[in-house]
Amino acid sequence: MSNPHHTPASPQVIDDAMRALFAREVAKYPAEQAQSAVMACLQIVQKAHGWVSIDSEKVIADYLGMPQIAVHEVTTFYNMYNQHPVGKFKLNVCTNLPCQLRDGVVALAHLEKKLGIKMGDTTADGLFTLQQSECLGACADSPVMLVNDVTMCSFMSNDKLDQLIDGLRAAEGSAS
Repeated sequence: MSNPHHTPASPQVIDDAMRALFAREVAKYPAEQAQSAVMACLQIVQKAHGWVSIDSEKVIADYLGMPQIAVHEVTTFYNMYNQHPVGKFKLNVCTNLPCQLRDGVVALAHLEKKLGIKMGDTTADGLFTLQQSECLGACADSPVMLVNDVTMCSFMSNDKLDQLIDGLRAAEGSAS
């Protein structure tokens, strides 16, 4: 399914306020270890834009005095950094082997059907992006998922998944 939320419309702007936040993070480290602030700088960009573009990675690399590929390696290694625009609610379902054995894949398939999208896609209304993830460190609580890289949801039966999605949709509808 092609989705407009995966296509960046314009380059991300790194403004003076963001550079000031970069400086605050860099100041936490000795001058020769400025690169240690790379994750914090990526988080600043993501918080401002919802995702991290290649152009933003270049700005961060230049700011920290490191190769752009090194910043890109960090962005692509961690699930928490979005490399393209995502929905308001990013749903990461653990499909690592222990969770597969305890219905993690069943949960992912149920969400694909309920949301009408495939893993990796975003719903047409821009509300939900569905992703699989590696171990979330809660194998005994499977199926597990992480919402917006912050909220861990455990023992996600199909009924609990339906309640979660319906509740998020309802909350979004009342916020409009």
